[in-house]
Amino acid sequence: MKISYLQIVALSILLISCGNDNSNESGQSNFSRFGGNGARQATSVETNIVEVGQIADQVRSFGNVKAQNVISVLPQVSNRITEIYVDLGDTVRQGEALAKIYDATFRDQLSQAESQLEQSRIALRRDSSEYQRQQSLMERDLTSESELDIAQAAYQSSRAQFESARSSLTQAQEDFNNTIVRSPVDGVITNRALEVGDLATTGTELFQIASTNGYESRIYLPVQDWRAVKVGQEVSLRISNESGISAEGVVSRKSPQLDATTGLGEVVITLTSVGNAVYPGVLAENVINITTKDRALIVPRSALVEQVETVINPESNTIELERSYSVFVSRGDSVAERRELELGIEQGDRIEVLSGLLPNDRIIVTGQSGLDDGARINVATGDQFQAPQERQIGGNANESGRQAPLANMNMTDEERAAAREKMQNMSREERMAYLRELRQQQADSTSNGQ
Repeated sequence: MKISYLQIVALSILLISCGNDNSNESGQSNFSRFGGNGARQATSVETNIVEVGQIADQVRSFGNVKAQNVISVLPQVSNRITEIYVDLGDTVRQGEALAKIYDATFRDQLSQAESQLEQSRIALRRDSSEYQRQQSLMERDLTSESELDIAQAAYQSSRAQFESARSSLTQAQEDFNNTIVRSPVDGVITNRALEVGDLATTGTELFQIASTNGYESRIYLPVQDWRAVKVGQEVSLRISNESGISAEGVVSRKSPQLDATTGLGEVVITLTSVGNAVYPGVLAENVINITTKDRALIVPRSALVEQVETVINPESNTIELERSYSVFVSRGDSVAERRELELGIEQGDRIEVLSGLLPNDRIIVTGQSGLDDGARINVATGDQFQAPQERQIGGNANESGRQAPLANMNMTDEERAAAREKMQNMSREERMAYLRELRQQQADSTSNGQ
């Protein structure tokens, strides 16, 4: 039987219409069953309650800890070194002997100065007596004016020579005393430049002493941070190889101007308490608290979704990027709701939220990158986000295909149900600890039964 072209077209339309009317048992079309939008699968996500706590606006910079006062010990006389009494790291007291310089020549100079002073004292005594005698004779008109003037001049010359000899003796005594190099302060020897036998010269550093009166850290900040830092603000210091706070301090001084070359401003931090890991020269991170808020809404940086828009500035004819941030909130544990945020203080991975969230909101912290506003979600526990190699294998699996950790334990159905209910609100670490405890209890009971 021949079929006309019109009959073929009519038959095709009938078949297509019948196919579109067919639905599966749940009322979804074939298109929906094979990936249509009407049956998009829910996205598994993990949620956390918005944190309410303390957050601080901080300035961070690295600087070396140093003694507040570092003194260079310079020899006051020049000669070779005969003895050195201290070494690096030694603690010294003010006035303690550090080294000895060859003193024979200075001892001779001292003896010579003493002799010259004694000679000048004798001459002064003699000329003083002669001057007084001439004055007495002049009062009785037994001498002339010229004789009196000569006696007066001799007396004044002897007195000047005596003063000069006494000054020379003082200098000679000082030089002789300086052959013993002494510490000017209490402190620790941080550097020794010369050895026994070396020539010590005035103006050349022999020792360097760090005063033990206190420590400080000097940091250099860009203009915005330098402007925000104020004298009196508290500072926490952390040594680079330490996990916790190693010292506490306070901003004690601040340079009134920026360095013309680097554009940085100097800030001096005085340490008020130090730990065992703090010593001169160690590198430390200085954390200055600018502003602290006690009850702020805080979200982790990883939960934020960033939107970047390109905007053309008509005035400058340049392209600028405008960034906005949002998070997804779980509504009824089944729908994701986008919330636009106004952000505040940032402290490491924690960010303050000024508006857009409420204290009881549950934000999506895992799985939010591909969500849209109003998307279907399935709130999962942390176990569902484990890497495959971290999941236990062996034993019976539950309906979702994951390992049921209670399946291979010797427990009744009631005990197993109670354990599952108890683990629902636990974190992953708490669940693992609880399971270890159950296994240990079963092992102990088994060994006791044997």
